[in-house]
Amino acid sequence: MSGDESVAVPPAFAGRRWLMPSAVLKELDPDGERPGRRPRRTARDWLVDFSCFAVAVIVGLVGAEAVTSNPHVPDALARLDQVIGAVACAAVWLRRRWPVGLAVAMLPVGLVSDTAGGTCIIALFTLAVHRPFRYIAWVGGANTALIPLYCWIRPDPDLPYLAIVVILVLMTAVVVASGMVVRSKRQLVLSFQDRARRAATEARLRAEQAQRLAREAIAREMHDVLAHRLTLLSVHAGALEFRPDAPREEVARAAGVIRESSHEALQDLREIIGVLRAGEQDDTGRPQPTLAALDALVAESREAGMKVSLDTRVTDPAAVPASVGRTAYRIAQEGLTNARKHAPGTEVTVAVEGGPGDGLTVAVHNPAPEGEVTPVPGSGQGLIGLTERASLAGGSLEHGATADGGFEVRAWLPWG
Repeated sequence: MSGDESVAVPPAFAGRRWLMPSAVLKELDPDGERPGRRPRRTARDWLVDFSCFAVAVIVGLVGAEAVTSNPHVPDALARLDQVIGAVACAAVWLRRRWPVGLAVAMLPVGLVSDTAGGTCIIALFTLAVHRPFRYIAWVGGANTALIPLYCWIRPDPDLPYLAIVVILVLMTAVVVASGMVVRSKRQLVLSFQDRARRAATEARLRAEQAQRLAREAIAREMHDVLAHRLTLLSVHAGALEFRPDAPREEVARAAGVIRESSHEALQDLREIIGVLRAGEQDDTGRPQPTLAALDALVAESREAGMKVSLDTRVTDPAAVPASVGRTAYRIAQEGLTNARKHAPGTEVTVAVEGGPGDGLTVAVHNPAPEGEVTPVPGSGQGLIGLTERASLAGGSLEHGATADGGFEVRAWLPWG
């Protein structure tokens, strides 16, 4: 029966925000950010940025040492290389704001500076994470095309030309692939969140539609049943208004008709409220069920193969009002139906207790089903109608999961 529980709209993001990237949080909760401003860095962003800066500095130091010890590089060019590398390391902090610009700027910088190699790698990785594939295709392709030229300008003293070209091309491919994997994971998270929002919105719309249809059914029933009574009241009240000098017998007869029609109209109104969504039974002319028919309902369910336990503790069953008994019957009927759909094979407990002045309590409980149960499409409409039925009868209805993993529907109906 847990499938009949109303679905609430999930919050934009209910987890620990500091563990999520700010770019993902912006997509998950667009209303939570300042309009026209960049999203604030989270604690995770600061940690990643410091790590990227540290990697750029470490790679830059290794590159500076290699440039200094390379006999093919003059000392003046080596010092210029180190200056350019230091500026490039500082530019790592701009990677979130301008990922494309930083990656494009690193193309010529990486061509002339070994010390900026770490920044070139980080810029390429950031571009693959934050921008679509067309950006990484152009920039990554240009970076790969410049690798042979870079190896020709800066030959490695220990490795042959072809080997260093292959190594740098493979390194570029690994960096680009890693960034694309991170981007795909983020897109997957966003798609799941969007799917959850849509599902919650659709469930809420279905609930609202079910309530609207129930109210329309009540309105049609009230018009069909009460129109005749109220028209009769209006006719006799009008006659008394226009004939105040009528004989005493006629006035008494008209007043009696008004009183009797008012009483019958009130009874019909109570019947309509009690049969909120039971138009089919009225159309066939069959009598409406009452609390006394609960035993037959349980027996019918048992014959269908269900395990049902009935516990009736009503002070005076014969004194239960017809509308209250009918509402209690419908609640028990819907509870058994839902248990049969969502928790097959479990033993369902139906408990009814109460008395005059205390009200009537109806509870239907089932434990958790064994194994997985296939969801039933359109679940939730029955409980929405029961809630509306109990509310219109002057009572209340609650439903939800229990501590043992099962599900319970509990309703209270007035019994004056």
